[in-house]
Amino acid sequence: MVRPLPARLHNRPEKITEYSERARSSAPTVMAYADCGTYGKLDEFCTANDIPRLPGLHCYDIFAGQEVIAKLLDEEPGTYLLTDYLVRTFDRTVLASLGLDKHPGLWPDYFGNYTRLVWLAQQPTPALEAEAQRIATLFALPLTTIPTGVAGLEAALADLLAAVGGVAHTVNPVGGVSATGVKADQQ
Repeated sequence: MVRPLPARLHNRPEKITEYSERARSSAPTVMAYADCGTYGKLDEFCTANDIPRLPGLHCYDIFAGQEVIAKLLDEEPGTYLLTDYLVRTFDRTVLASLGLDKHPGLWPDYFGNYTRLVWLAQQPTPALEAEAQRIATLFALPLTTIPTGVAGLEAALADLLAAVGGVAHTVNPVGGVSATGVKADQQ
């Protein structure tokens, strides 16, 4: 059984553990979330409930690899990272949630110190590329695109499934990770 947690929790990381508790079941469970801003609270929950979770501090680590993200941020600490999800939902998940749709004058307070915009492109399309470029224009920064694909996510999910013992899974470069008919690339 798959019980997804809402992606909007990335804007309210203090609620990730609460939602995780509600979604927990007696069936073998894995946590398909990185820490995502819980500052260790998610690890405490997972450890207490013997639930393996995705590695890393955030999804950026999963898509591009922890070493790549660390290098990007070491090279340019003012890097703002985008995923396909953030590109698709930027107006709602970033602008509206921060109130910038109603108070655009706050833009410099939130984003004035960024110096680079990097899109970690999992499944780029011309429409997503155009939207990422529009976001870069809002930031008044050049856009750097790093094709990551979904292989990192697929491998991490395969490891999670293996951690719960005996859940059959396959990694298919076209179709994603499958486990008892659940496709990882349909999140």
